[in-house]
This record gives sequence, C-alpha cells and structure tokens, in this order.
Amino acid sequence: MSTPVEQIKERLGIADVVGSYIQLTRSGSSLKGKCPFHNEKTPSFFVSPARGSYYCFGCQAKGDIFTFVQEFEGLDFIGALRVLAQRAGVTLTKIDPKVRSEYARLYLCLEKATRFYEQKLQDTAEAKSYLDGRGLTPETIKVWRIGFAPNDWRQLFDYLQKEGFTPEEMGKVGLIKRKESGPLPLSKGETREGVGITTPHSPPLKGGEVRYYDAFRGRVMFPIRDSASRVIAFSARILPSLDDGKSGKYINSPETILFSKSHTLYGFDRAKLIIRQKDATILVEGQMDLLLAHQAGYENTVASSGTALTEEQLIRLKRLSENLLISFDSDSAGVRASERAIRLALALGMNVKVIAIEKGKDPAELIQKDPPAWEKAVSGAKHVIDFLLDGILTSAKEGRERALAIEKTLLPLLKALTSSVEQSHFIKVVAEKSGLREDALWESFKKLAPALQGKEVPELRKASAPTHTNTLERRVFCIYLLAETKKEATLLSRMETDLLRIFGQTLLNKKVEQYRALQDVLLLEAEALYGEGAPAEAEEQELSRHLEEGHLTALLSEKMDTLVVAEREGKKEEAHRLLGECKELTQKLATLKSHRFNHQ
Repeated sequence: MSTPVEQIKERLGIADVVGSYIQLTRSGSSLKGKCPFHNEKTPSFFVSPARGSYYCFGCQAKGDIFTFVQEFEGLDFIGALRVLAQRAGVTLTKIDPKVRSEYARLYLCLEKATRFYEQKLQDTAEAKSYLDGRGLTPETIKVWRIGFAPNDWRQLFDYLQKEGFTPEEMGKVGLIKRKESGPLPLSKGETREGVGITTPHSPPLKGGEVRYYDAFRGRVMFPIRDSASRVIAFSARILPSLDDGKSGKYINSPETILFSKSHTLYGFDRAKLIIRQKDATILVEGQMDLLLAHQAGYENTVASSGTALTEEQLIRLKRLSENLLISFDSDSAGVRASERAIRLALALGMNVKVIAIEKGKDPAELIQKDPPAWEKAVSGAKHVIDFLLDGILTSAKEGRERALAIEKTLLPLLKALTSSVEQSHFIKVVAEKSGLREDALWESFKKLAPALQGKEVPELRKASAPTHTNTLERRVFCIYLLAETKKEATLLSRMETDLLRIFGQTLLNKKVEQYRALQDVLLLEAEALYGEGAPAEAEEQELSRHLEEGHLTALLSEKMDTLVVAEREGKKEEAHRLLGECKELTQKLATLKSHRFNHQ
C-alpha cells in the first residue's frame, strides 16, 4: 500500500502547488517566477514538473512540494502533510497522534481542550449571550471553534487527566498552572451563579503539596491555529460580569514549543489562500475584529491579537501579497504605536495602506452596526504616507509645529520605501500640500540615512534570510535516524560517509545529538514519507548533494565576509589564505552544480 506522501504526489503536481502561492510563467520544460524566500527583482526560481522539484539560483532554495509548503507557511513536516493531504483528498490514517510522539501528544492535548471549551460554551447561557450580543452567528462560532472556560479551578485539568494526559503535558502547552504553597486565591464571581457554575473555596495546601489549576477561567476562548489549522494556543476574553478590572480583559497562552507569538497571526490558516487570490491582506488588531470581518465576507483578514507586528509575520504576509491594509482609528494613534512595524513593511517593499474608521470605533463595531461604512472605508484605504500627511495637516498648526511633525513622523517612513521614484513622488506631494520647500525636505531626508541603515536594515536582512537549508537538513537526518533504527547497514554507512564529508566529525557529532533529541517525531515523519521501507538510493544521494551545496554556500559567504575584513585591516597573509579557501569552496560548489545540471 502506498504511503500518504506517495498518494499526495500522485494527485498534486508541483507546478499546481507552487503556482497556488506564487505566479509562474513557462520557461522551456520548466516554469519560473520570483523566489518567495528572498527578495529579488529578476526571476531566478525554477520549478521542474518532470522532477517534481524546485530550485532557486539566487538563494539555492530547493526541494519538493512538502519542503515548499514547510518553508512558505512556516510549518513542520506533519503540518505540511496535513495541508497537502486536505488539498489532495487523502486521509491520513497513519499519522494519527501516537504515544511515541511528544509533539503529537501535545497537539492532541490542545485539541481535547478545544472540544471541552466548545461543549462548555453550549452549556453556558451567559457566554452564548455575550457572543450573540457581539454579532457573531452560530456558524461563525462553530467554524472558528469558539468556546468557554468555566469559572472553576480544575474542570479542564480533571477532564484532561481522565483523557490520559499528565500535568507536565498540560503545562507544556499553557493550559494549567501550579501552586506549591498557600491557598488558591478566591476570584471575583467564584461562587457566582450567573455563570451557571458554583466553585467552593479552595482549602490551603499542606507543606510540600503541589496543586494544579486551570490557566483560563471564566473566559470566552478563541483557539489560535497554525497554518495547518492545528490548535496551538488560546486567546481568552473575560466575561464582562466577571471583570474586576484587575486581570487583563484579554490574556493569551504563554510561549510554548508549539506556539511562537512572533510567528503567529490569528486567522492566517483560513485567510492565506484568499489573501493570495485577492492580492491583499487586511490587518486588524483583535479577535472580534477579525471574526466580524470574515463573517462579512472579508476573508483575507488576519489579526495581530493586540501585539506588535514582527518581521517574521510581515515576511509571511508579503509572500502571499505585497498589499497590506491596516485598520486603525482615524486619529492615527495606532499608526504611531506601530511605526516600527510599518517602517519594516515599507522596507520589505510592501504597499501599506490604512483603513480609516470613525474615531472611538473599532472594526468589529463598525461592521456590526454599519456594514456599508466599513465597505467604504476598505475601498477608500489610503497609502500610509497620505493618511499620516492628511492627519498632520488637519491637527497640526501651520508653521514650525507642522514642519516638525512632518520631519518626525513622515520622513523616517519615506526613508524606508525601497523605491526612489516613490520617495520622490511623496516628497513632492508633502511639499505641495504642506507649503514646505521641497529642497528643505530633501536635506532633512538625507540626514536620516545613517540612523536607519545602522539599525533597521540589518535586522530586516537577518529576518528575511532563507531557512531552506534547515528544512533540508532535517529531512536528511530523518533518513539517517530511520536507517539507524531499522539497522539498514548499507544506507547508514553511505550516509555517515556523506555527512562526515559535509560537516566534519565535530560538527556532525553535535548535529546527530541535536536530532536524536527529536527522534520520535522524526521517525513519525519517516513513516509518513516511506511507510515500512526506506528511501531509494537516488533520492538519498540527491538530498545529500543538496545539503552539501547549501552548507558550502553558507561557508563561502562566511569566508568572503572574513576576507573583506582582513583586506580592510591590511592582514595580507590571512587574506591570502582566505582567498585560497574561497577558491577551493567555489570549485567544490561548481562541481556539485555541474552534477545537478547534467542530471536535469
């Protein structure tokens, strides 16, 4: 019987998969497009339908449909497998969560918690009434799997224990907390019958006793999902009747091994393909804003969940579309608060616009009470520079105050623009509308260059660096551990020889130790990839060659940087040595690339 991977590859061609994410054009027997893994103006990313693979001549990204989805969507292998299986109509019977995989256990723990919260919502009239009052339909509540955490200390904990999960597992995904001394504090509403649950006062702990309690209590629960629609965390809104003003209105799960706040956007799993189709992302702040937007048909909306946008999030959005529409209040306070993120988005080459809504309202309220006004605001979104300029001209007095506001607010954002033509256009517009001299604006503008280049540009360059080598390396060590576990002596010997040549003994030992710590989940990936068998020798050899190419490319880049420093500092002997090493690495790379071209 074929593996899920083989079934998926039989049904999905690489051109169709990659083409659903980026635009491809025919180039002989292959297709080409702009690489989504690094910034480029001339297409250097090629897809080969015959080989079922892709390769970028710019950053050396390479792989198949699984590595592409992993890298593009920021998923692990199992997550990419779920995405592609759903698209291909393949049932994943062999990768159901198993005891041997810690990650699978943790995902299942969160899935069980989600189902628990969903059921509790149906049993709690006050929580349902709150959601109804916010304008959410039963269909939206069902699709987004909204739930309710009872105002009790241990209901979820007791339920998950009966389901076979340990306190350690619950703690690893942020569902429970532990108390080692003293009594559990009595929360407002703990004996309140309006929620439908009465909680007795907890007795003091005895010496050395550990008590676990639910992290979320008396809150509406919004599951946060990864790109493969697996629940990885929660955002929780306290019921208004329980809000004593001391605890946060919204609280989120802590960072865990499954949940990274800097990489995750609420609603991304449901919005990603619509963003690609509509060639635009709508960004809102809160869960309710997003839910009402999707409910109104704006399914290309994602939410930052009240946190500042990060480089990782922006890069992920840019891969789908360069157009970003941000919804802020009309007083632009939100824009100023997110100035750094906007500057980074502009520096990435994104077209950033602002959806201006009436002061004092949020998108959710506007969509619920006046849908035409929201539609008009979206269609009339202004470029962030135009939006801020209009705000300054409206609020700042003429003269010095206006000039300083423009210099402080607008010019740094103009500096972040990647197009000099666009910079020139906006400086001319600012001069015309404000009455300031254009040459004076240019003079102040040029003075900003050193500060921006010193801080933001390296940060951005680091954030946008390709990560394909890590994905490829993981696949190679997945095969290595499979060969080791199944005692495939020939395969293991061949791989040890290749890996030793690539990394050297010291680095290889470190990497083997690193991947052995992930052995359970890697073997689960191997089962999905190869079933009860092992990869063909040709596949294993190709992966090893690609890994070596990526490693040598990284080494060459490092040596070249060191060579430049040595030459600048006048270290002739060191520069001569480094030049020789660079030539040797270049020759090795040429040999590897020649082999690939001869086997296309």
